[in-house]
Amino acid sequence: MKKKSITASEFDTKFDEGEDISGHLDLSLAARLNQGQKRVNVDFPVWMIQQLDREAKKLGVTRQSIIKVWIADKLKDVV
Repeated sequence: MKKKSITASEFDTKFDEGEDISGHLDLSLAARLNQGQKRVNVDFPVWMIQQLDREAKKLGVTRQSIIKVWIADKLKDVV
């Protein structure tokens, strides 16, 4: 079944009135901005890796996960 096209104004009105507008969206084209991944290499002193690993083990997460969460938390403070 082909979706009926609507104007931007009709779309806005439906949205503003709380109607379900999901049938008018092509979600196959949806993307989250700035969510791409880029690999970086960082050298840490051994003592820092050991502490990261201990903390990650306590929390039940990977070293990479704890590094990402801590950096993200710090970046929220500076923005």
